[in-house]
Amino acid sequence: MSDISIFSQDSFFKTFKECLLSFSFDLVGLLAGLIIASQTYIFSFSPWIIAVYPAILSARGMIGGIFTGRLSTALHVGTIYPKLFGNTKLFYKLFEAIIVTTLITSLFMSSIAMVLGVFLWGVALSDLLNITLFVMATMAFGLAISFITTIVSFISFKKGLDPDVVVYPIMSTVADIVITVFYMLTAILFFLFSGIGKTVITLIDVLYLIISSLTLMYNIRDREFIKDIKEVLLTLIIVAFIVNLTGTFLGKISVIIKDRREVYTIYPALIDTVGDVGSVVGSIATTRLALGFINPSFTAIGKIKKQILSSWLVSIIIFISLSFLSLLLNGIIDALIFVGFTYLLLLTNIIAIPIIVAISYVISILAFKGGFDPDNFVIPIESSLADNITTIALFIAIILH
Repeated sequence: MSDISIFSQDSFFKTFKECLLSFSFDLVGLLAGLIIASQTYIFSFSPWIIAVYPAILSARGMIGGIFTGRLSTALHVGTIYPKLFGNTKLFYKLFEAIIVTTLITSLFMSSIAMVLGVFLWGVALSDLLNITLFVMATMAFGLAISFITTIVSFISFKKGLDPDVVVYPIMSTVADIVITVFYMLTAILFFLFSGIGKTVITLIDVLYLIISSLTLMYNIRDREFIKDIKEVLLTLIIVAFIVNLTGTFLGKISVIIKDRREVYTIYPALIDTVGDVGSVVGSIATTRLALGFINPSFTAIGKIKKQILSSWLVSIIIFISLSFLSLLLNGIIDALIFVGFTYLLLLTNIIAIPIIVAISYVISILAFKGGFDPDNFVIPIESSLADNITTIALFIAIILH
């Protein structure tokens, strides 16, 4: 299906149906929350464990956002074909860039985490190396998510669905589950099998360093590759502080909620859903800017108001569903508790969604006007901000509630 035919069918209900399909995967994101809620004893081993979790989720989301945004735009404009083999040079270069980007992201996030850890989390200097090893290994495992993203993108495009609407919401949930599993496995290796476990993690990190270094050396003269890396570095500077501050707020929330498993269960799905709304707005804006369907102006946001309203409505439906399912999964069957918990989540939604919509659109316009590739900025920054904004909104809602 051509780009013109896809866009000519744009309507509130078309976007609503596609968002409902893709956002529904956020319900599966409860699995990530259940994993965390069932393994909270892990957090007792060190204060930095819970603090780096949202940073890892956000970092993986940033990488996935870059990859998804570039892939969906390239599919629309025809510079990448929806097939794994015999594809364009751009397709394979995109994978190579993700390998190097993930390493840079891991090291940068670890550095910021160390600084904040000493001053805000009560981390001892002896833990700094452990944080780096831990984050690098978890992120290296997470590279498998890029392959899954490719398959989902190609299938959705071939089926006539809009990858800008479908792919990131689906993959953000899948990525959260996969990266949470790797996060817990790495933590278990670190703290329950400390001797041999740390050795295994160190070997994985060294192997990943070698592969990334060779990939970088191979592409060092490729101007487009280096341009992408430079733009990612700029994005990292913006994102790094955001994602680590998210961990600080999550730590404050954990002090307030104590053992309320239903809140831990719902947390990854909440930040996913808010990020999904931002990704829909951002991805649609960047694709239409690239194709010349909208002007790079702030007033042009009215041309995608149907997508904004429909994605917001779907997010409300998902939040209500998450409230019910989280309570059900934790064995809390009470009408009054459901009403109170739903009110808490809807208050969080009302605070977070307008902010993330505005941010996603503004970033896409500013990046486009600045001569940058918006796909290297919009979803990575909005997804990281979505995690932070949702966490702060949840914190505010808990206090007000």
